Amino acid sequence: MERVVLSCLTGSALWRVAVLGLVLLGFAADSSIPVTAGAASLEARRQPMKFGWVACDPDCGGWISAVGIVTTDTPKDFEDFARDRNLTGATVVLDSSGGSVNDAITLGRRWRKLGLATTVGISVPAASPLGNRPRIDGKAYCESMCVFLLLSGQTRYVPEGARVRVHQIWMGDRAEDARGASYTAQDMSIVERDIGRLAKFTFEMGGTGDLLSLALSVPPWEDLHELSRAELQDTNLITTQAIADLLPGLAGAPAKTVASAEPKPVQDRFAPQPAAATKTAEALPTGGTAAAQPGH
Repeated sequence: MERVVLSCLTGSALWRVAVLGLVLLGFAADSSIPVTAGAASLEARRQPMKFGWVACDPDCGGWISAVGIVTTDTPKDFEDFARDRNLTGATVVLDSSGGSVNDAITLGRRWRKLGLATTVGISVPAASPLGNRPRIDGKAYCESMCVFLLLSGQTRYVPEGARVRVHQIWMGDRAEDARGASYTAQDMSIVERDIGRLAKFTFEMGGTGDLLSLALSVPPWEDLHELSRAELQDTNLITTQAIADLLPGLAGAPAKTVASAEPKPVQDRFAPQPAAATKTAEALPTGGTAAAQPGH
């Protein structure tokens, strides 16, 4: 099946976009927690998104770590991760450079159905006299389509120091020379189609036209636009100023009960549907924090 991607560019051109596909150094539910700060987080953020459960004991619950780029496999990967867990009402901690427009929309709708909360951060292991007490480092990135995944949270918190950045979506196979490349009418039709899908999703999730306006006003040959605290408020990306509203256990209050081993009903699971069109798109930043990725 032929696949065309949309992507985002920056003038620094330190990012490169995969034409067809874009590991989480994250957390397997039954493994120890690796550090994902610094260079390790950078490397993970430019790999396909993976999910892990970050346990926090005692009595502080835990959260879902989602690090990397959304690909065509990501919705199914999430279903595989969620299969034997009751994740209703859990919190997702994002560190991502964006990815596939349509697959991010699919994943975001699934998260909203589960009532997940969202935030931006890097999960870092930490021990305490009480036991395993990992922390969330807010100095993380949520770029391009990740911003719309952030929007899908029922409750949304963006810590100080988090880099939330938006940009136009673009044809990924012409990402390195957006001005000099040629485009067909079909290419423009794909872009327009996915902008329409993104607009519909934005309003479904409670976002505002300001978010779309900010993203679509930045041409692909410029750096991504980093949202100010005021813009995070105006776009409805923030619904609370307190991390305790998402993860009460981190603030000393009783934690929400999530991620049990109890299987969910079949009807409560997402079943990926075949795409009606033969082409789809991806939105990825191509500057600032990562190196080139090969297509496949």
